Amino acid sequence: MLYHPDKHRDPELKSQAERLFNLVHQAYEVLSDPQTRAIYDIYGKRGLEMEGWEVVERRRTPAEIREEFERLQREREERRLQQRTNPKGTISVGIDATDLFDRYEEEYEDVSGSGFPQIEINKMHISQSIEAPLTASDTAILSGSLSTQNGNGGGSINFALRRVTSAKGWGELEFGAGDLQGPLFGLKLFRNLTPRCFVTTHCALQFSSRGIRPGLTTVLARNLDKNTVGYLQWRWGVQSAMNTSIVRDTKTSHFTVALQLGIPHSFALISYQHKFQDDDQTRVKGSLKAGFFGTVVEYGAERKISRHSVLGAAVSIGVPQGVSLKIKLNRASQTYFFPIHLTDQLLPSAVFYATAGPLVLYFALHRLVIRPYLRAQKEKELEKQRESTATDILQKKQEAEAAVRLMQESVRRIIEAEESRMGLIIVNAWYGKFVNDKSKKSEKVKVIDVTVPLQCLVKDSKLILTEASKAGLPGFYDPCVGEEKNLKVLYQFRGVLHQVMALDSEALRIPKQSHRIDTDG
Repeated sequence: MLYHPDKHRDPELKSQAERLFNLVHQAYEVLSDPQTRAIYDIYGKRGLEMEGWEVVERRRTPAEIREEFERLQREREERRLQQRTNPKGTISVGIDATDLFDRYEEEYEDVSGSGFPQIEINKMHISQSIEAPLTASDTAILSGSLSTQNGNGGGSINFALRRVTSAKGWGELEFGAGDLQGPLFGLKLFRNLTPRCFVTTHCALQFSSRGIRPGLTTVLARNLDKNTVGYLQWRWGVQSAMNTSIVRDTKTSHFTVALQLGIPHSFALISYQHKFQDDDQTRVKGSLKAGFFGTVVEYGAERKISRHSVLGAAVSIGVPQGVSLKIKLNRASQTYFFPIHLTDQLLPSAVFYATAGPLVLYFALHRLVIRPYLRAQKEKELEKQRESTATDILQKKQEAEAAVRLMQESVRRIIEAEESRMGLIIVNAWYGKFVNDKSKKSEKVKVIDVTVPLQCLVKDSKLILTEASKAGLPGFYDPCVGEEKNLKVLYQFRGVLHQVMALDSEALRIPKQSHRIDTDG
């Protein structure tokens, strides 16, 4: 009724009303049709844009429409599968830095070049794998690896074919070969025994100059509760062992306890990881591992440094292993690992530098390099987003301004009615990005006046906004694309001033006693 062209005589207002009325008409066509309304209620505008609805039989229930939408989505995902390879890779570079702490005695210092510590790379490992979906249930996997240590090394290549047999299990055939080992044939099986229990089995035959070396690994797992899983593993072959472990993973922590009896390694392990609930997903961890080979204490931390990158460092202190620093960078599906061996002895100086060095280096890099880079990237993305949506935002702004002009007469009547009953009057309302005392000086306020649109939504001295972005309300538009927005309202009810500030997607209901401004002070 507000946007109907016949209600406006002014040619300019009439033109603006026709444009907005057409948008209302489009919404009416969607919501008045039971099928398209069900699609929109479940999936929003993206559901209406999905191809294939024209062949769907009409008079279907919302549940049937949901199933049909999911079928169309699966078909689209299957087409995407043909182009997805899911590459994964690991690069490990072992560094021997023992000369920093374990120097030769003085009589050997006259050797040429001995004045500087000798730091060298003593081992490297590179592995890579890709997946090629053949059908919705079949996947081919190609992987390879190269390793070298102290000048000696080798490599291998593996091909696997995985088939998902049902919702409860899958199987995988593996074929491999290498320059140090002969052909390898393997079979992996996975099966859900019950909703809370599953088993995996991996058997392999390794051919070499010494004959055939068979191997078998079986893992039985059971969910003990919502966050806890128990594992029982039996490994038979070159290094036979029986291992049992309990893993508890919650939103704030990860706890593991394990016990292994085997040849040649038997050990007990306990580890704990705490997950901080911050934007950087910071985690600190510590573990103790003791067995026939000695005892190792390890502690460290990891933190998200960008959208796809996680940086971590850990210090390993063991007898007789010595002290090592392990640095790991995860970038999407690629892992870069740098174990640095510092000393074969338990030297306090090595422990101190292994702990303090990475912390000082990280905070220096984070302040001088990472934070400025991320800030520049964010600004670049926001600017790109603004440029790509500039035309659309300009159109939304014009529509919002036109809507406000068309609302003036209705708002005047609403205010008169509310004033007569001492009801709800919107004194001022702003929507957008606000700057407070803690904000940076370079930030600018980006808000729009939405007093008239909000007053137009008042009915019977009440204003109710649902949990959705307020940029889509009549008379609103997004003044700062990609940035955090708020709605600030100063209103009068029963002759008393009230004020509230709500997040963009937060539900809002006024008036409320808690919004009342205390004028006593």
